[in-house]
Amino acid sequence: MEILKIVITILFVIDCIALSAVVLMQEGKSAGLGTIAGMADTYWGQNRGRSIEGTLVKVTKILAALFLILAAVLNLKVFA
Repeated sequence: MEILKIVITILFVIDCIALSAVVLMQEGKSAGLGTIAGMADTYWGQNRGRSIEGTLVKVTKILAALFLILAAVLNLKVFA
């Protein structure tokens, strides 16, 4: 059981680092002054889900779910 706890802890640390890196790579949600002039309806704005930014959002959701699952598993009384 102790080896399993160590492996899960290592996965948890890797997930924390990856989640931090992915969140920092994302752009802000504000589009700046372009939204005032109506430039938000560009090709980039319409196809955001298929871009790198869309991929980063999906990866963030997956890593956040993994973070919660690993945190819950590590908090079980089985490893105490």
